[in-house]
Amino acid sequence: MLRSMFTAIGGLRNHQVMLDVTANNIANVNTVGYKAQRVNFEAMMSQTLRGASSPVTDGVGGSGPTQVGLGMQLGGIGSLLTQGSMQSTGQWSDIAVSGEGYFMVGDNLDPTTGQIISTTPPAAGDTNLMFTRAGNFTTDRDGNLVTQDGHYVLGLKMDNTATPPVLGTALGKIQIPTDAQSVGVDKNGNVTVVQGSGPVIIGQIQLAKFPNDAGLQRMSGNKFQESQNSGAPTVLAPGVSGAGLITPGAVEMSNVDLAQEFTNMITAQRGFQANSRVISAADEMLQELVNLKR
Repeated sequence: MLRSMFTAIGGLRNHQVMLDVTANNIANVNTVGYKAQRVNFEAMMSQTLRGASSPVTDGVGGSGPTQVGLGMQLGGIGSLLTQGSMQSTGQWSDIAVSGEGYFMVGDNLDPTTGQIISTTPPAAGDTNLMFTRAGNFTTDRDGNLVTQDGHYVLGLKMDNTATPPVLGTALGKIQIPTDAQSVGVDKNGNVTVVQGSGPVIIGQIQLAKFPNDAGLQRMSGNKFQESQNSGAPTVLAPGVSGAGLITPGAVEMSNVDLAQEFTNMITAQRGFQANSRVISAADEMLQELVNLKR
C-alpha cells in the first residue's frame, strides 16, 4: 500500500508539470514567433516479483514475468515546430519566415566593421549568436535593424562600390541609411532602400538551418540558442537549400492551438485528481489495517 502512495505522488508531481507547460502555452497564445511545448510521460522502472519461465518439455507451459510498475516520470518537454499563422502588418520592418529557418540575432559586434566578432560562419556553441522566428523588428537611432529588445538582426552587407555589386561574406548588422526615402524587403531577404539616385540593395538578411530544430535551447525574448543536440547552424540565404522564403510586411504568430491546450488542461486536472484519489484510497486501507488491533 505504501508503494501505491509513492506511485501516486509521482503522478501528482508530473501532472503539475503538465499543467505548468499548458499554462505557459496559453500565456503565449499571442506571442509572435512562439512555438508551443508538450509534455511527454514515460513509465518508470517496474519491480519484478517473479521472473519469466520457459516451457518444460512434457510439462507445464512457460509464464511471463510478474512485475509491479512504480509509477511514471517526465520523459521530456518537446517543442511543436509547426508553422504559425501569418498576420499582415504592412510595416516594412516586420518580416516572417515561410518555411524552414531562423533569423540570426546578436549583440557582440565589432564596433568598427559592425560584424560579429566570432568566426563566420558561426562556430559551434557560439553564445553570442541567437536565433528567433519572431520577425517583429524595428530600428534603433542609428538605423540598425534590431529586435524589440535591441539585439542586432544579422545579414550580409552589399558592397555597392564593386561592379557589379556583390554581397560580403561576414555576418553583420543591417543598417538603413539616414537619407533613405523608403525601405523594402523582398522574399529573398534583400533589403532595398530608395535614395536620391534610385533603389539600392544594401544587404541581405540571412537564415540559419539546423540538423535538429527540436534540440534548440529556449532563451528569453522569443530566442533560441544552439545546443549539443541541435547541431551547428548552416547559414543560408532565404529560398536556398531548403531555407524558407521571407514574407515581408507580416509576422508569424504563435502556433498554440487553444482547443488542444484547454483539452490538455482538463487532462492534467483529471490526472492530478485521479492520483490524489489513489492516495486517499491507500490511506483508508492503511487505516483499516491499523484498526485490526481493536
